[in-house]
Amino acid sequence: MRTSLARLVLLGALPLLAACSKSVDSAATSATSAADLDRQFLTAWNNKDLEKTLSYLADDVQFLQGNAHFSGKAEVSDKWVRATQGSIGNLRTSVVSATSTDKLAYEAGTFSVDVLPANGQPAGVGQGNFLLLWKPAADGTWKLSYAQLEDLPVLRR
Repeated sequence: MRTSLARLVLLGALPLLAACSKSVDSAATSATSAADLDRQFLTAWNNKDLEKTLSYLADDVQFLQGNAHFSGKAEVSDKWVRATQGSIGNLRTSVVSATSTDKLAYEAGTFSVDVLPANGQPAGVGQGNFLLLWKPAADGTWKLSYAQLEDLPVLRR
């Protein structure tokens, strides 16, 4: 009788263990996706690949930096990406907090950039805090849904 009870408990526990195993695997896969997405986005930005950079933006993307708040892909594309990609290089992040699920992924921390010379102005270094939030689109691709940058004054080199 004990052997039968033990088998029943083991058989009842197997589906539970399998479910836990799948959720851990899924979480691990999702957890790497935020880092991968940020790395791909930063690579496109640093390579000055405008079209690739814009391809990561969701249609309803939000951008916030200080008093500037841009809404929607068209406005974010024009007023953030197109307006600044040419004057910012070597964008780097240091992640302090991150999480991923099947519905969202984010990384937050600090960033630094090289501010490139424009109109004879000296080059400098910018730094501050960032948050990049990703969500899956209807087609299953992940898109940047929210970007927030809080920066310090640019330091001259």
